[in-house]
Formats: sequence, C-alpha cells, structure tokens
Amino acid sequence: MKDTDLFQKALGLCSPGFVEADEFDLAKKLLTIKINFTKGGHFTCPECGREDCLVYDTQQHKWRHLNFFQHECYLEARVPRIECPKCGVRLVAVPWARPHCKFTLLFEALAMALMKQMPVHAASRIVREHDTRLWRVLIHYVETARKKLDFSSVVAVGMDETSSRRGHDYVTLFVDLATRRVMFATAGKDANTLIQFKIDLLQHNSDGDPVRDIACDMSAAFLKGIQSDFPQARVTFDRFHVVKLVNEAVDQVRREEQRDKPELLKKTRYAWLTNPAHQTAKQAEQIHQLLLDKYNLKTARAYRLGLNFQEFWHQLPANAEAFLKQWCWRARHSPLVPIKELAATIKNHWRGILNWFQTGYNTGVMEGINSIVQAAKARARGFRSNRHFIAMIYLIGGKLDLSLPT
Repeated sequence: MKDTDLFQKALGLCSPGFVEADEFDLAKKLLTIKINFTKGGHFTCPECGREDCLVYDTQQHKWRHLNFFQHECYLEARVPRIECPKCGVRLVAVPWARPHCKFTLLFEALAMALMKQMPVHAASRIVREHDTRLWRVLIHYVETARKKLDFSSVVAVGMDETSSRRGHDYVTLFVDLATRRVMFATAGKDANTLIQFKIDLLQHNSDGDPVRDIACDMSAAFLKGIQSDFPQARVTFDRFHVVKLVNEAVDQVRREEQRDKPELLKKTRYAWLTNPAHQTAKQAEQIHQLLLDKYNLKTARAYRLGLNFQEFWHQLPANAEAFLKQWCWRARHSPLVPIKELAATIKNHWRGILNWFQTGYNTGVMEGINSIVQAAKARARGFRSNRHFIAMIYLIGGKLDLSLPT
C-alpha cells in the first residue's frame, strides 16, 4: 500500500478529495500531507446546500493535525471556491476542519481534552501552540454548546460570587440547584448581574417566570436585583452564609477583647471558629480552659450564644421561628455590640432565613463548584481576562455537551 493511500484511508477522505502527496522533514520533525481534488469535481454550496456547483477557482490552505508519532503533522489542501447561482462565489467547507480555523477537528478535540484537565498554558506547551490560539478554540466550543441549552424547566437557582483575580474583581455564578450545573456567569456582583442573568434566560427558552426559588447570601445588591427582576421568586439564605455571619460576630468580639487580654486570647482565633465536632484535642482543651468562669471573657459569652444558634438548624419547621425569636431576644439584650448587630441583621432577613426550613436549598453545591474554579485559577496562576475565566467556569461546571469529534 502506498503511503498516500494509507493517509487517505486514515483521514477518511472521499471522492472527489484525495491525498496527492506527502512530505516528511526529519530535521524539522514535520509531516505535511497534501490534499487535492479530482478535475471536474462538483461541490455543495456551504450556505444554501445546493449540490453540483462548479469550481470557480481554488485557494491554498493549511491546518495543524494530530501529531504523526512525535512529529508535527499538517494538512495542506487546494480548496475549491464554487460559483453558486444563488449565493455567488463561496469557499467550499472541508470535512476535517471548521470554516476559518487553522486546526483540524481532531486536533481541537485533543486540545479540549487537555484543557479540561490542566491550565491552557500547560496544554499549549504539550501541543506546541500559542495559548491564545487554544483559548479561541475553547471559547468557540463553550459558546456553541451553551447556545443549545434549554433553561425552560429551571425552577431553583443558587447564586454566589467568586473572585476572578486579586483585589475586588468578581464574577457571579448562577447554578441550577436541581442539576448542579453552572447556568450563567457574568462579571461583577451587583444588581446588574440579575439583569444579565434574565437576558441569558430569554436566550435559552425561559423568561424567568418558572424560577420560584433563589438561594443566595445576604448581599443587598443581590436582593435588590431579585426584587426587581425575579419578584415571584422566594429567597432562601442558606445555612452556610448565616453561620458565617454568626462566626464573624464571635470573632469581632474576640478581636476587641484581645486588645485588653492578649495573654489569654492570642492565637485562639481558629479554636473559637472551629465547630466543636471538628476541633483538635489541643483546640478543645484551649476552649475548655477559656470558658471557665474565672476568666469572665466576653468572647466566651459570644461563643456560647454562637453554639446555641447551631441548634436552630435542628429544630422542627413548626418550632424554628419560636426558637429564632428567643435567640434574638437574648442577643439583643446582650452587652456585646457585634452580637446585637448580628441580631439586627437576622431580623432584617427574617423570612429568607426561615425559608430554609421549607426549601432546604443552600449554596453548598456552589461552594463545591467555587472550590474547583479557584483550584483551576490557582493552577493557571490567574486568567488574562474575565472572558477566559468565565469560559473555564463553563467548561468545568457547565456540564456542556461539547459535541467534539472522535
């Protein structure tokens, strides 16, 4: 069998296309496969689909293909331009590559497989291509896959922000809580993110009305956006963020008291903030000693209130509101300012906190996605732009059908 016949079969070329020749440069570690078409061949118009169009002229094109062993491989072809009676002169679409792309479909499939597992820059070193070109491939497949999504059945959404780079640069994620996939991501963490999300829903067969529940933190901007763009949705403040507020209040008491009693409270922060079930033996002993009445610590009083609040999550739905009222009464009558402020915050977000007992929704699934996203960001040592960062979020957490060639 001739080498040209072997390559023609391996590439799956059909008439009128055929492998005309191949050139192998050992010094450059380069294989070039040259493709041509038989004289008098007819082609299909890439726009209207009209068959049997005659060739007008040809253009020379080149594509990067999968490596031939350890050697780079390129396909080089004389691509016909046909004259369609309806569309005019058009370049024929080749079966091995996308229009206007310099990679073959199989090369792109390899690149996408690598980019799902490692930073794009690392993948670019493996395939020996500039990472900017690979980013264009990734964004194309991600955006194409997202166009096919249908959000008409989504009823419960979780939203949370994640940092895209150091400082105060954020991206807000919207997750379908039923399927645990990222539906939408956009730059910022203000009320405008809800507007952008609603626009995206309209582009995916939903006007937003089916969305009946939204789980989020207590961000005033988020709440303003929900009230404006999703007034029919019930808001649930998830357990994670409420507990975080309680811990922050306890820690603020510790910070203020540490100025007066540094010998007792120095290096105790994580002991106070760690759930007793997860404390180390050293931390448990440390807390046991600091809770003794002889020290009369304000932090100890705040800590006990925080522990008592944990019982709220274990109440029966019918008893939850009564428990929360009693706890808030004690917190409001506490001499500790951070605890009083915590009680005020809870009162201002009362219904959203109690809704947890009806919906059970939380952003735990988002915290999991966020951790994966941040790990990817750390591996990549950051992303050049939010567009790159968002594309990677979709690739990691979007559960997209990329329809890659095999």
